[in-house]
Amino acid sequence: MGRGYTIFDTALGRCGIAWSDAGITGVQLPEAREIETRRRLFRQFPDAREQRPCSNTELAIAGITATLRGQPVDFSNIALDLSGVTPFNQRVYDAIRAIPRGETRSADELATELHVPKALTSITQALTKNTFVLIVPCHRVRDIGNGLDKPSPNSGIISKRRLLSLEGAQPQAGLTLFDALLAHDRRRAS
Repeated sequence: MGRGYTIFDTALGRCGIAWSDAGITGVQLPEAREIETRRRLFRQFPDAREQRPCSNTELAIAGITATLRGQPVDFSNIALDLSGVTPFNQRVYDAIRAIPRGETRSADELATELHVPKALTSITQALTKNTFVLIVPCHRVRDIGNGLDKPSPNSGIISKRRLLSLEGAQPQAGLTLFDALLAHDRRRAS
């Protein structure tokens, strides 16, 4: 069958998804215009041809569509094609997939969980290489500096903050000095 892709409608615009016989190879959230979504998908997967989705891809599309409507979705049954993903990045993606909906982790917390405390740069690189947006919910990892308003490479025009708000998460960016001091004072008191 080779690689395929399709473009589909969601509440936030037209998304794209690419797949191989082994599983999903990439998800592209909406750009400002559909042609831009198609271009980005084609740049990443130039050998993919537009075709009817297989059952695994249909499940992923249904999950992505529901997620972008703010509904809870379990992507654990979606097969991913990890053939071009390094073993370290696979570990990072597995850890990210385990973060519950509506919660976030810092890159530091993820590094500690993976027992690689000095690997922040490698974790950041894994996040930027994540082509499985929403299925591997990298928006749940707060980057250094809390870049919640900037979209990640495959998130199109949708920011991390927007994705987290769809999940009901309370991002930790944008705290006032008063909020930060109050939180620090509460931790000391307990």
